[in-house]
Amino acid sequence: MNNFRRNLVTLAWNKLDRDNSGIIDINDLRGVYDPSNHPDVLSGKKSPDDILGEFLETFEMHHNISDLSRRDRKVTWEEFEEYYTNISASVDND
Repeated sequence: MNNFRRNLVTLAWNKLDRDNSGIIDINDLRGVYDPSNHPDVLSGKKSPDDILGEFLETFEMHHNISDLSRRDRKVTWEEFEEYYTNISASVDND
């Protein structure tokens, strides 16, 4: 990932890690992402916390692809950065 993208990823991390713990968890997300208008919440299929948890699992899934049991809905910097490194590989131009 180039420096421009890495800086953007760092800015996103700093926004999401609201308590500066070095881990993004569901409590951090509650302050920055409101899933109340998500279609599955509106239809009653899922709770807002279900949606937040699934969002966190997106980052963990890329990192722990060989051992999905390691998913804990707590995203480390390593997991977050790896997710965006993988995404960055498929983007040619900024």
